[in-house]
Amino acid sequence: MINMFKIFSDVSSESKTEAVEILISHSTPRRDFFLMVTLSVAMATFGVLLDNVVILIGSMLIAPVLYPVLTVALGLVISDSSLVKRSLYTLGKSVAYALVISILISIFFPVEAVSSSGIISSISIVMYMGVAIVSGIAASFAMAKPQLNEAFPGVAVSVSLVPPLASIGIGVAKLNMAVIQTGALIFIVNVLGIIFSSMVVFSLLNLYTKKEVAEEAVKKEEKELKKEEN
Repeated sequence: MINMFKIFSDVSSESKTEAVEILISHSTPRRDFFLMVTLSVAMATFGVLLDNVVILIGSMLIAPVLYPVLTVALGLVISDSSLVKRSLYTLGKSVAYALVISILISIFFPVEAVSSSGIISSISIVMYMGVAIVSGIAASFAMAKPQLNEAFPGVAVSVSLVPPLASIGIGVAKLNMAVIQTGALIFIVNVLGIIFSSMVVFSLLNLYTKKEVAEEAVKKEEKELKKEEN
């Protein structure tokens, strides 16, 4: 058990700095970020409507939604309220774009047979939370270990943030409350599970010592955003 915790102390300061910078860069509310969110949710919506798992997996591989969730956890760990607000803004705007594109696709490509599991049981909620917690641990730790970066797409698939958003949009378009409730509950459980487990990992990694790095990274990204807008 001691050796297991030792792997957190073995992460170099440079790797931690790089992880913080990557997280903030990948969660910056750029136009290309929201384009990828829109494309991934569009693909996921088609995957749900066609009941095609391969398309769903493809949508999750290109989805950047996991980054702002991890950055919320980072902001909480380093006690940076502005970073938390910034990350929540990115996440909230992503959800808005996701719902709009999913609703539009569901309206223009109507499919009568949409799978609905109704209200999720309490056992299912615990299991979804378990998946989210494990995924959050894997994602946050992989961010701090450069040699594990190739594992990140697999984590993005397992955590399943995009399909629930697509399902909510489909439910709204079809006025199906069971689908809406199921999708919303899965999404919320996943987000909370990831934030909780990521906060634990980031704390074990002592990322609270990287607050200045985070502040500098945010300033840098904000300057880049202003250049893009001008």
